[in-house]
Amino acid sequence: MSLYQQWEKLIETQGTKEDYNKFIQAYLQKEKEVYEQILANHTQTVSGICSELAQKFGMSTAEFAGFIDGINTSLKEEINLEELNEDTHVTLDIDYEKLYWNMLDAQAEWLYTIPAWDNILTKERRDEITKEYKQSKIVVKPKKIGRNEPCPCGSGLKYKKCCGK
Repeated sequence: MSLYQQWEKLIETQGTKEDYNKFIQAYLQKEKEVYEQILANHTQTVSGICSELAQKFGMSTAEFAGFIDGINTSLKEEINLEELNEDTHVTLDIDYEKLYWNMLDAQAEWLYTIPAWDNILTKERRDEITKEYKQSKIVVKPKKIGRNEPCPCGSGLKYKKCCGK
């Protein structure tokens, strides 16, 4: 069983909703601490054996697989989670702008407000990314063509007699 499957099973085996919430809160605190360490040492690429990295960051190997699942889309080269085991060599080569975007998308305010971001991305760049993110979520409906208006194809006919048939 891969570490990722162990992670999924760990989540599923949380009995009551209260147990699940406690588990998730404890995990999110560990995740925040890992991000704080990674962001504080952003000039160094995190690399090593999965079990050793999990121990270094104070997580179980299954929890570390969950962490990798969360950061995977922000890596320059994604990790195959199905093949992840304790002896797998892991390299977390992070695209920090993409990571910031993904934290915004996950609505993880406790992560994108970590003070260490000041040393990685300028306030202006973070504001630009936030603006781009918000603009990407705006749905713009095209103007509806009235049936008696000229057809947009340029035929000169009314829309109802041309493309609106």
